[in-house]
Amino acid sequence: MSAELSYKDRVVIITGAGGGLGRVYALEFAKRGAKVVVNDLGTASSGEGADVKAADKVVNEIKAAGGVAVANYDSVEDGEKIVATALNAFGRVDVLINNAGILRDVSFGKMTDSDWDLVYRVHCKGAYKLTRAAWNHMRDNKYGRIIMTSSAAGLYGNFGQGNYSSMKMALVGLSNTLAQEGKSRNITCNAIAPIAASRMTETVMPPDLLALMKPEFVVPLVLYLCHESTTETGSIFEVGAGWVSKLRLQRGAGVLIPDITAEKVKENWAAVEDFSNPTYPTTPTESFSGIMTALNNPVKVSIAPVKAAAPAAAAAGASVVVAGYKASNVFETIQKTIGSNGAELVKKINGVYFIKVTQGGKSQTWTINLKTGNGAISIGEVGKQDVTITAADEDFVDIMTGKLNAQTAFMKGKLKINGNMGLATKLGNIMQKSKL
Repeated sequence: MSAELSYKDRVVIITGAGGGLGRVYALEFAKRGAKVVVNDLGTASSGEGADVKAADKVVNEIKAAGGVAVANYDSVEDGEKIVATALNAFGRVDVLINNAGILRDVSFGKMTDSDWDLVYRVHCKGAYKLTRAAWNHMRDNKYGRIIMTSSAAGLYGNFGQGNYSSMKMALVGLSNTLAQEGKSRNITCNAIAPIAASRMTETVMPPDLLALMKPEFVVPLVLYLCHESTTETGSIFEVGAGWVSKLRLQRGAGVLIPDITAEKVKENWAAVEDFSNPTYPTTPTESFSGIMTALNNPVKVSIAPVKAAAPAAAAAGASVVVAGYKASNVFETIQKTIGSNGAELVKKINGVYFIKVTQGGKSQTWTINLKTGNGAISIGEVGKQDVTITAADEDFVDIMTGKLNAQTAFMKGKLKINGNMGLATKLGNIMQKSKL
């Protein structure tokens, strides 16, 4: 059994802590030794009214149990005032739980500017203002743990919640960026999409389901994410009823459509939405395309005069030289690499490539099989490919020798990829092993 996670002398700010999930956060952090700032404006779930009793009641509960807490009644839009309360009372800020929220549910056709703006001000602007006010204090202390509260409505959309879902997804984007900016200063930031009984959820969930969605079942994940021993950052979690799951973005392999038109998009739609060989980008660079990393770092090859030879059969160790194709020299070198490192490459790559080289209106294909046995390279199309890479003979050689930038070639359509884009990125491993 692991030792209890302690927050002794850590200073924790929790917004919307006068009831529901926020209250349970406050009580549990205080129970574990934290000094808690209980922020709550005391508004109704629609954002109307104000009542300081909500925050005071929770502070009194904490003190009665022997804990340390102070109340704050400011709007989250006045984030600097909330942080000032923490600094004046305890001298620092270590943990920030952006939990405050309201609902103004209405179908989009009936939504008013007021419905939109009020939800924006509490969820999105409020989280920004409070986090911004605490950020530099955390940077100076080289320590911080931040939670953004998103929602399934933000992740997936929900009828009648266009305002709410927009702000909840915005917080995911903010969380992802803060995770990157704070990493070097020991500041983590994660987003959660909790399912818990509260003033807001009681209007949209049946009573029998609400009974299973106690806030107490959400708090443990947040306690873990906010502990000093936890380095998890930039992640999204769904949590409720004791169930916890991490989410990630998934991207299909996609399809390259030469001379793209709307009609060609229609013709290739099945490939566009195919998720049979997905990738999981986590940064804008990876989103641009993982293949660019491999193709933008070409390894130079020495080109010797092309050897004259007849096309060979698809057999292990057979000649891979095709008369008239300068690319033959590249494939000869790869063949030697497979002969000495084939098993290792098969284990690392696990795929079959068709390399299609064009010249003078004709084309020649080589197959690089790094999926079975000790690997093999053959002339012709042998078996079923996972990815097809196409380039003109001269362009292929220029890319391999570094004379033609691979990214430029790809964007101009001189280098074409069809099939598993993720597997295509591994082609660089073959080149590096070959020391071309």
